[in-house]
Amino acid sequence: MIRAPRGYAALITAAGRGTRAGGGTPKQWRDLAGRPVLDRTLAAFAGFERIVLVVHPDDMGQAIDRYAGAITIVAGAETRAASVRAGLEALEGQASHVLIHDGARPLVPDAVIRGVIDALQAGADAAAPALPVSDALWRGAGDRVTATAPRDGLHRAQTPQGFALAAILKAHRDQSADAADDVELALSAGLEVAITPGSEDNLKITYPADFARAERILGTDMDIRLGNGYDVHAFGPGDHVTLCGIRVPHDAGLLGHSDADVGMHALTDAIYGAMAQGDIGRHFPPSDPQWKGADSAIFLAHAAGMARDKGFRIGNADVTLICEAPKIGPHALDMAHRLAEIMGLDAARISVKATTSERLGFTGRREGIAAIATATLIKE
Repeated sequence: MIRAPRGYAALITAAGRGTRAGGGTPKQWRDLAGRPVLDRTLAAFAGFERIVLVVHPDDMGQAIDRYAGAITIVAGAETRAASVRAGLEALEGQASHVLIHDGARPLVPDAVIRGVIDALQAGADAAAPALPVSDALWRGAGDRVTATAPRDGLHRAQTPQGFALAAILKAHRDQSADAADDVELALSAGLEVAITPGSEDNLKITYPADFARAERILGTDMDIRLGNGYDVHAFGPGDHVTLCGIRVPHDAGLLGHSDADVGMHALTDAIYGAMAQGDIGRHFPPSDPQWKGADSAIFLAHAAGMARDKGFRIGNADVTLICEAPKIGPHALDMAHRLAEIMGLDAARISVKATTSERLGFTGRREGIAAIATATLIKE
């Protein structure tokens, strides 16, 4: 996250309807890998001391509910230029420079933002990122090519576009016509605009396929967590054991405060561990009588739900049961399906297997069962 210099503000434009992106809901409010597009855009500018968000009047309610506080929320107007001007008016006297960014560009890299700031600090009147055009250019009519066009000196414009606040506000006040972007208005006002490096990842979501492309870009920078769990329960009186949610006949039971499902306990701790959230005992203290004899599915469902709430998906889980008896193999697939059901996953992502300890130690002496588990969490 970029820490902007003192006096630098960010203005995020999100007042459009984005109908070309499909989906009914305006694109800036649609989900992108678990978070609204606009959440990701605003997060990129969290290091600015002032942020103004311009939204459509119809979206004011949800914008206030979601972002009110550190962010100033302004109602947009009929045109993009008028919406930007409304945001600039809200910043007048509160900042020396402003970076104006499209709300539908949620993946802007820090380096792109830093490049604009560096150009302004070096004395540029205005600065904006762009990519040189490398493809051949054609003119067409319908589905036919009618001519070629030179690409020398052409660039694909991006945002954020940075300006001295007073200069770009004056440019907006002096011109009533709409413009494709703020660089167009700056040039009309006689400002010199420096070109800074853009990025292919800094795409503007415009069409339905852009969501898939953005998710692919996010996939190259995933937060992947690995957690391990280990649990042991001793044998006691009984005629069955419950392992990974499946009742398995046996000449003994397992002793524990809950149902003593050693496999499910290990997996639950693995998920908590991947999130740095402790273990079952932190969330379900054994000193609390309400968990006496509880179904361990409660614990596993809680851990999986917490992972989802924190923006993670469970990539896979692997459970190994260590015992001389009972035989696990005949029940392993049922166990995997039960765990998958509790966690809301495809059973193909769950592995349950068993091994012995070659008659060594407490498991070898048939005094109890141990389990180890590993879970992978992915945050996109």
